[in-house]
Amino acid sequence: MKVSRLIKRRTVANEACDAGRVSVGGKPAKASWEVKVGDILEIRFGERTTKVEVLDVVETTKKDTAKEMYRIL
Repeated sequence: MKVSRLIKRRTVANEACDAGRVSVGGKPAKASWEVKVGDILEIRFGERTTKVEVLDVVETTKKDTAKEMYRIL
């Protein structure tokens, strides 16, 4: 999630997973979960929920192209 910039910091992403605020395909995701193309992620930020489909998985990307890794549903 950090590379895609959905969550800005790796530690915050880990904490969100540990707190049960991230799910993949309707199942709670652990921080070590290997995300694959086609996965549907649901991330809860307080009262707001963001649902995205993974379009690409890369190790590094530029800020400008990070949004091409997912599609908001």
